[in-house]
Amino acid sequence: MAAFWYNLVIAPLEFAFMQRALLAVILVGITSGVMGAFVVTRGMAFLGDALAHSVLPGVAVAFITGNSTQGGLLIGGLVAGILAAIGIGLLTRGQRLREDTAIGIVFAGTLALGIALISTSRTFATDLQHILIGNILSVTAFDLWLMALIGAIVLMTTLLLYKELLLVSFDPTLAQALRLPTESLRIVLLVLLAVTVVIGVQAVGVALIAATLVTPAATARFFVKRLHHMMALSAMIASSCGIVAMYLAWHLNIEASAAVVLTMTLVFLLSFLFAPQQGYVWAWRGKA
Repeated sequence: MAAFWYNLVIAPLEFAFMQRALLAVILVGITSGVMGAFVVTRGMAFLGDALAHSVLPGVAVAFITGNSTQGGLLIGGLVAGILAAIGIGLLTRGQRLREDTAIGIVFAGTLALGIALISTSRTFATDLQHILIGNILSVTAFDLWLMALIGAIVLMTTLLLYKELLLVSFDPTLAQALRLPTESLRIVLLVLLAVTVVIGVQAVGVALIAATLVTPAATARFFVKRLHHMMALSAMIASSCGIVAMYLAWHLNIEASAAVVLTMTLVFLLSFLFAPQQGYVWAWRGKA
């Protein structure tokens, strides 16, 4: 029995790359869980997906210029994501353009630019695969420090501006009446989401990053109502699912990013069915 638990839990931790990967999914889970609460409550799931694809040009430039380390890709994606977030904010400033329209334009344009840049690389197929599905097992100690630093900045900024961001997100009219810099705060929120997306791309890639923002927060919503409670629970769900998923990926020999998202999805479905008072089963029993 002891050997079973050793092989199940302890043996994977003997490898440094597995230790770094577990720390990475925890960092990604906490940051994306907190910011995902804004995404879900504001109905911004499409924005998360668009920002994920907007990092492609920055990542492509990093590949082309020879900065293909995880740190180089992170910095390249960070610059591109922030520029895309600011671009969406400026396009929708003063409601001259609907937010979903601006997101669609930026999403399509940056995706096409990223693919065009990547296609100039001789290792196009390999590069694109790493970008689309992530490469968390190759995370270095430097990457972890960088992810931790950026994640801390996102969380601290969210904490310091929590009331302002809450007001701008859910009652912009009152925010304007209080003379808050609503447009600046809205762009700050977009930039924070872009930075969170870039961190998550390290773990699950462009194709699946939206799930790490949406699924844990949507799960938390079955159990709590207040935004700060939702942030805390979402972060716990995302990081816990990340840990479980890394072990599943190890023992089942499947792609880590897919394991992370599938684990989050399973937890969501269980919550959807069985969450107290909110789950489908409870609602069905109430009608019966």
